[in-house]
Amino acid sequence: MKLEAGIAALVEEFIAAGRPSSRAQSIKQRRDGYIAELGGEIEPVAKVETIDANGIRLRLYHPQPGKILPVVIYYHGGCFISGDFATHERQLRQVANQAQVLVIAVEYRLAPEHIYPAAHDDALAAANYIRENANALGGNADQICLMGDSAGGHIALVTGLRLKNAGSWLPAKLVLIYPMLDASGSSQSYKTNGDDYIITRDTLLSGFEYYLGTKELGNTEKQHPEASPLYRDDFNGLPKTHIISAEFDPLHDECEHLFQRLQQQNVRCTYTCYQGVIHGFFQLASISRSSQLAIEQVSAWVREMA
Repeated sequence: MKLEAGIAALVEEFIAAGRPSSRAQSIKQRRDGYIAELGGEIEPVAKVETIDANGIRLRLYHPQPGKILPVVIYYHGGCFISGDFATHERQLRQVANQAQVLVIAVEYRLAPEHIYPAAHDDALAAANYIRENANALGGNADQICLMGDSAGGHIALVTGLRLKNAGSWLPAKLVLIYPMLDASGSSQSYKTNGDDYIITRDTLLSGFEYYLGTKELGNTEKQHPEASPLYRDDFNGLPKTHIISAEFDPLHDECEHLFQRLQQQNVRCTYTCYQGVIHGFFQLASISRSSQLAIEQVSAWVREMA
């Protein structure tokens, strides 16, 4: 398969620039360089507000104020070191409008200022806060979906596992968009897709390294079950899970592997690999037809909770 035209142009520009390495950039440069504008127009949503949930900022996108709607709790991507409300604003507004659900974005703490388990703890605390206060926020506590892309997909999966193992409550479903699942980057697609497609092997693995810390500091090992959830054996009991991957993504193989492992452990799941696209394509709706289709597909999955 070939790259979609709009994405091919971005990749050609990246290669022509000498495949600049994320490892050579400062954290500020990586955060400032996070591209959000290619997600399309910023759609109006009937009600948008930012609230504080015991020290964690949440942004709510409510398409029908005054009505109790199913809830999407969204964890943004950014390799654990970047991303915020602004980087995912366009996609979350589109999902809220298309699915007619309450979308709540979580601004979890980022590395290197805050290492493991800060982001995971914030994600769990936010999920519990949202469920406990769902009605007041305009959401249905029994119809909650955990969703995220890249590092956020990882966080959504681990949060679902934490909730399951705590025996408190479970979300109605999980939606994992090219989640980061293996901190060692050992799959073949890390090699075949690791250099040319903008979000490179170095981009992803350095994000893990910043968040997990170093062995010398006594921080998390790469094979820890919350660092590399791909290899866990306790998926049984998770809710229905949807996985999206991209053909030219370093994470392609581990997304496919997760699908297989979920099936083996009796989790109802679906898997869609979008052809001709790269890691991060979900945020490229202005240049990618696959991005538009993925937003439509995600919205359809979420509507099934109603």
